Order: sequence, then C-alpha cells, then structure tokens
Amino acid sequence: MNKVRWGLIGCGDISRKRVAPALRDLESCELVAVNRSRTDLAESFAREFGARRWHRDWRELIADAEIDAVYISTPVYLHAQQTIAAAEAGKHVLCEKPMAMNPAECDRMISVCQANGVKLGIAYYRHFYPVLLRARQIIAAGEIGKPVLAQINAFERFNPQSGEDRHWLVEKAKAGGGPMMDFGCHRIEVLMNLFGSIKRITSLVGSALFEREVEDTCVASFEFESKLQAVLTVTHASFESQDTLDIFGSEGSLHLPLLNQGELRIKTAAGDRTEHLPPHANIHLPLIEDFTCAVIENREPKVGGAIGREVARIEDAIYAGGI
Repeated sequence: MNKVRWGLIGCGDISRKRVAPALRDLESCELVAVNRSRTDLAESFAREFGARRWHRDWRELIADAEIDAVYISTPVYLHAQQTIAAAEAGKHVLCEKPMAMNPAECDRMISVCQANGVKLGIAYYRHFYPVLLRARQIIAAGEIGKPVLAQINAFERFNPQSGEDRHWLVEKAKAGGGPMMDFGCHRIEVLMNLFGSIKRITSLVGSALFEREVEDTCVASFEFESKLQAVLTVTHASFESQDTLDIFGSEGSLHLPLLNQGELRIKTAAGDRTEHLPPHANIHLPLIEDFTCAVIENREPKVGGAIGREVARIEDAIYAGGI
C-alpha cells in the first residue's frame, strides 16, 4: 500500500478548514467519500474537495469497501460508537479530540481496534508543533535546569445560543463538559508530551458568568512524576483571549506568548533570546500525514489511543474534583 483511501465522517468547520484540505493535498491520501446528514451539503462538500461519493448516513460510508481509513469529525458523544463500528468494518480510525466521553468508552475503542487489527489515532495535532519539539530539546539539554513549574492559560469567549451549529459544545450529554473538555484536553496532551506522567490532580470547576449545563471556567493543578507542578486555566467567560505556555526551571524559563503561533522566548543567565518555529499552515496536516504513514508502514501512530485514554482519565479526575 502506498496510498490510504479515506472517508470523512462529519463535514463541519474543522473538516472544511483543515481535515478535508489535508486529505486532498497529501500525496499519500485519497479522499474517497464524505458523510453529512444534509445530503445537499454533503454533495457540495464532496465536489469542493474532490471526493467521489457522499453519504447521508455514516454507516453507509464505513460499509464502503473502497475506504481504508476514516476520519471521525463529529460531536464527542458519537466518537465511541462510530470508532467501534468503523473498526469492526476493518477501517483504520483517526478520531477527533477529545477521544470519548469517558475512559470506559476509550477502553472499548482501543479494544475493538486491536481486535480487528486497525490503527487508532486521536487528533491532538499540537503534538507535532515544531515549537514544542524545540522546547523538549531545550529541557532535555538542561538549558533551563530542572523544570519546576508550568502554567497554561487558554481563554476563548464562547457562549453559543440554542439553535446555533456549535451549541452542542455546551450540552453536557453531547460534549461531556465545557472548555476543559473542548480545548483544555489539547493542553493536557501538551503538558504530558513535555513532562510525562501526571500523578496528582486538584481542580475547581464552575460557572463564573454563564448559566448552562457545563462549566465556563476551570482551574486544574497537576503534580507530575518528576515532581514538576503545573496549572491549567481555561475559560469561556473572559473578554481577553489567551493562549499561553510558561515553563519555569531552576536555571531559566521558556515562554510561549501564543502557543499556536510558535514564538519561543528563552531566558537564562546567558541572556534572553527568541526563536520562531511556527506550525504548518494547515495545523492538522502533520497529524494526518503521520497517521497515514503509520497505516502504510504498519506502525503505531505517534498520537494513539493510549494518549487519548490518558487525557480522558485526567479529565475525569478534574471533573470529579481531583485525585
């Protein structure tokens, strides 16, 4: 196999901006079919991105014998059901984040994929950011000494109204939680990528501004096996947007004022300097490329089900108040 034939389940905003363009543009990929509940929109989406077929029902897509792998880009509550069905149909699965509603669903997804001999990947695309790879290199080289504290702020004003396309993100039965579940999960993966295993968690979960089923603000504190401590703060309620990562070590510090832009400020006794390592113009493309190579080369993807499951375990603990 030198090319993976893809089906795309879900044709929302992320699929249009990032996933479908990557599946269309990568030489190792072929976008065969798409699924969307509205047939007219599915057809126009398929024609826009060069897919040959479109399906109203996702079950028809996974039954398509021409498809090798599926990208699942649907609300969280559907991830487990669709992943399991796709795996049982012999399709490799790259699933949007967060992996599922809870660790038990993650376990079933992993088990069924293993039983059917298919790959399972989770869309934590920040794992492939060059700036985070560089931060890991600097930390491993001991340039900032022993890392002792990390802080992440992820703030985005968001309060969709009933009937809007993205309202499901504040419905507990469909999303599982608020900003900690939606984009906090990305930052948990970033912290694990940089610092390893988390052994202790405390949290505050609540609504500072909006009255709704899920939190609008959450603060989680972590202690890692390395003894490093980290604080992750997320909110839908603040006027100011933030996307920061600060790492403080015994001999220096690293600062990313906008994680998604790739500016890295390094402060040590030798002086201060700034490096610029922006992500790929399509931030999903390196993730999809790695997963596709994993299928072709018969290896595990760099961001597999075990990572997705561990993030889900941590989120469960955050919503429970800590462990």
